[in-house]
Amino acid sequence: MSRISVRGFAVASATAVTTVGAVVGVASGSTPAVDDNNFEATAADTTLLADIPAGQQAQVQTASLTQQADAQASAADAAAKKSVEEAARIQAAKDAKSKKQAAEDKLEKERQAKEAERASRDEVRSASAFATQSSYTVAEVQAMARQMIPSDQFQCFSNIVNHESSWNYRATNAGSGAYGLVQALPGSKMASAGADWQTNPATQIKWGLNYMDSRYGSPCGAWSFWQANSWY
Repeated sequence: MSRISVRGFAVASATAVTTVGAVVGVASGSTPAVDDNNFEATAADTTLLADIPAGQQAQVQTASLTQQADAQASAADAAAKKSVEEAARIQAAKDAKSKKQAAEDKLEKERQAKEAERASRDEVRSASAFATQSSYTVAEVQAMARQMIPSDQFQCFSNIVNHESSWNYRATNAGSGAYGLVQALPGSKMASAGADWQTNPATQIKWGLNYMDSRYGSPCGAWSFWQANSWY
């Protein structure tokens, strides 16, 4: 049997030397202290693999390999855990950035919508801005309404007028007495918007818009109510 020194074994595996030292220590009843600076000398002087009984040599080598495998597994687990934590951190940062961007985009859209609404209302003309005529065509009345009503509310206003009078500013309900584009009941209510309420569609549009805004919040609010009740 060849004598293989622990020093030679240590070159192959530092863990094996530790294990061998432990085995020898246990066998002798004490654990020798090894100075790092004199490791090779101490190992060479005190322990030889050949000194360990043949039956235990395989156990020592197996224990060494097991320790190495355990150490490698622990290192791999630690690396994997660190990788998962880092990936989670990066994803959390991305999610936070996305949420912040979404919130900023929403605020920007709301700001643009408000500016558009403000601009639309600024462009609205008053009833007095239109010259008085002896009569008006449907197209002329609709053109007036487009200039007097905010663009985002015009379609709702138009839907109601289509149902109420088909854009006939002289429309009269013989049964109820309702009159005009928006079929005010009685028609004389529209005098609050102008004395010419019977002949001037701009005056009727002004009154109708004020009525819808005050009672339903907007022409679209009035149109929603009309759809559910067939009146407003």
